[in-house]
Amino acid sequence: MPYSVAHTQNTRTKIVETARQLFNQHGFHQVTIDMVMQQAGLTRGGFYNHFKNKEALFNEAVASFLMGRGAEWRGNAGIDVTNLKPDMAQKMVDAYLSDDHLDDTEGQCPMIALPSDVARADDTTRESFETLLSAMVWLLETASPQDNPDRRQDALAAAALCVGGMVLARALPISKLATDIRHAAHKAATDTLSARS
Repeated sequence: MPYSVAHTQNTRTKIVETARQLFNQHGFHQVTIDMVMQQAGLTRGGFYNHFKNKEALFNEAVASFLMGRGAEWRGNAGIDVTNLKPDMAQKMVDAYLSDDHLDDTEGQCPMIALPSDVARADDTTRESFETLLSAMVWLLETASPQDNPDRRQDALAAAALCVGGMVLARALPISKLATDIRHAAHKAATDTLSARS
């Protein structure tokens, strides 16, 4: 008797989420299909019922973040994408550059955890990564005052500060420099978004 559509979808979601966490922790090349399936409590053979190869899984792991773990993360941060006022942009900056986000290696945004791996990935995965960045820029831009003629540029700059600050902080050992970088990125992003408020 074949599995139900719901069972098949739940299994696929479990594989993707397990892979996303493992990719975040170890990077694309250090994670094997066997590792993913074992961690998910499934057999290797079942993998190919859902994905053509590891690259296809990597793409879906990156793409899944926005409406999966990312939506949960935004909710926990008090970010309401249906009510984007200026305080939502600040909440995004605060949460993105927070200690909690830095420490959450399994749950981190792929823009922090996987930029080098994505840069070497196929176009589909790079497009999924671009979608994440575009969503962040959209949130920051939409939450900016409507009368700011430079709000798109400000949103791009703030997003670059948030992501870049976290990438550097994650790459460094726990140190004063890593903390100072995040704090400087936070101040600069905040100043950028509030300059014309």
